[in-house]
Amino acid sequence: MSNWPTSSAHHRWLDQHTRDLLAFGRRTTDPEGGARWLDGAGRIEPGRPVSTLISSRMAHVYGIGALLGVPGSAPIARQALRGLTGRLRDPEHGGWFPAADDHTVKACYDHAFVLLAAATTTQAGVPGAADLLAEAERVFLHRFWDEDAGRCADSWDAGFTTLDGYRGINGNMHAVEAMLTTAGVTGDRQWLTRANRVCRFVADTAAAHDWRIPEHYDESWRPLPEFHRDQPDHPFKPYGATVGHGLEWSRLFLHAEAAQPPGSAPWLAEAATALFDRAVADGWAVDGNDGFVYTTDWSGSPVVRDRMHWVATEAISAAAAMHRRFGTAQYADWYRAWWDYSATYLLDHERGSWFHQLNAENVPTESVWPGKPDLYHALQATLTARLPLYPMLAPAVAAGLD
Repeated sequence: MSNWPTSSAHHRWLDQHTRDLLAFGRRTTDPEGGARWLDGAGRIEPGRPVSTLISSRMAHVYGIGALLGVPGSAPIARQALRGLTGRLRDPEHGGWFPAADDHTVKACYDHAFVLLAAATTTQAGVPGAADLLAEAERVFLHRFWDEDAGRCADSWDAGFTTLDGYRGINGNMHAVEAMLTTAGVTGDRQWLTRANRVCRFVADTAAAHDWRIPEHYDESWRPLPEFHRDQPDHPFKPYGATVGHGLEWSRLFLHAEAAQPPGSAPWLAEAATALFDRAVADGWAVDGNDGFVYTTDWSGSPVVRDRMHWVATEAISAAAAMHRRFGTAQYADWYRAWWDYSATYLLDHERGSWFHQLNAENVPTESVWPGKPDLYHALQATLTARLPLYPMLAPAVAAGLD
């Protein structure tokens, strides 16, 4: 069988899927600026307001689309960005609110995506993006980056007066992606140093827990293994080990390694391999059906067996990255198997995009992720096999490396 991660024929299919996804999400923008949550048919979900998360993700996605030369992408990126420079931005205290109608907190998770969106759209030449990037860098460093800890705080109140005692890995994970991208766009290698420090903490902590990553911590960075036991399917902070994050971190470690001089940080590739292997062993088809379970307990037993689309996309991207790094057949085999699974169960061949959630029997459900909110995870899965490990997506596409 062909070696899919490097196959030109498969790359042509990926390119078409990229463009199909961009066509599906084209109605995301709001006339007043920002991007909206999409339903199963790609229409705006009226009950959900413009949010920083969706606006940032869609600005990033359509910034990539503009760099790929897909007509219509740049105006969508520009309109999504208008939400981040306008109604979602706090002109009094700085930073970004979770949503246009929610001025309660300022979260690292959201701000990491603002940084990513600003970097990508700066690379794409979207008007106003460079100023947004400079502001996003300042806010992130001042409010979320903890230089002493070498990782990020999680959330503040709206006025940046009280820092919550919770510390979390999810926000740090997306911060690493944004840091690596920002470094590639701006040339500021201090962002690489910061990303490397976060990766070191995650690798060391995961190694101490049999390569299952503790997600939740107190303000002294002591793990909270029972956090959200009563909310095991929480969309952002579930109980236990999150299989998809093990895969996502494995890829990020390889990006971080590729950004450094060859051979200077061998621990990153070693940790990436261990995380990948643990996530696959714990998560893939462990209950008799194909697909990745969402979470496990600390012994590796499934807790939430629903299949989230983002986990499959991260598995695909991780396998592509591992194959590019190591070149061994097992990663090409996994890559092919997970695309086959996704095409069978997750791709919506009638209405477009991906079902965002399946139950344990691989039937679409919406208890955690109703509709098809955005394109972030799926679109990135169409690009990883076509690009080098570093620079990250936007500068790599801009350099013509696709």
